Amino acid sequence: MNTKKRKIIVTAGLPYANGDIHLGHLVEYLQTDFWVRFQKMRGHECHYFCADDTHGTPIMIAARKEGITPEELIGRNREKHMEDFNRFEVEFDFYGSTNSPSNRNLTEDFYRHMIEEKHIEKHSISQLYCDHDKMFLPDRFVRGECPRCGAADQYGDSCDKCSATYSTTGLKRGGSVLE
Repeated sequence: MNTKKRKIIVTAGLPYANGDIHLGHLVEYLQTDFWVRFQKMRGHECHYFCADDTHGTPIMIAARKEGITPEELIGRNREKHMEDFNRFEVEFDFYGSTNSPSNRNLTEDFYRHMIEEKHIEKHSISQLYCDHDKMFLPDRFVRGECPRCGAADQYGDSCDKCSATYSTTGLKRGGSVLE
């Protein structure tokens, strides 16, 4: 057996902050927690980091349905997530949020570095815009007809019937689900 002390950083898939922790989440976090505890018992330096994923369409949709801001939804669900993790004795060394100032600063630093090193290319894209709500529409806010198989009522990025993927502007008779 290798007796050299290892330094290990571990994470698990970030749960969206749009709803409760479900059984699938708990299975992953508990298994990861067990493995981290095992590594610590073996004398390794092991740190378990995780966070609420607070960005994306699911957050926008859930907040809109409840008539609250995404930030209000994020705050409320963070408290609920922490209660669930505590009840199941999942022990993170750090549990954060992708909406935190520290994450924003770190992300901006990475982005600036990538620009400086010329690892990012800029391209113009076309997006659908909702005049009523004054916003560009994420793929889940658009439904229409699949451009490949013609199936009706498909999301703006993929077809459930034929598995085609496309951009929202490629959807036939696409429109906002908000109106």
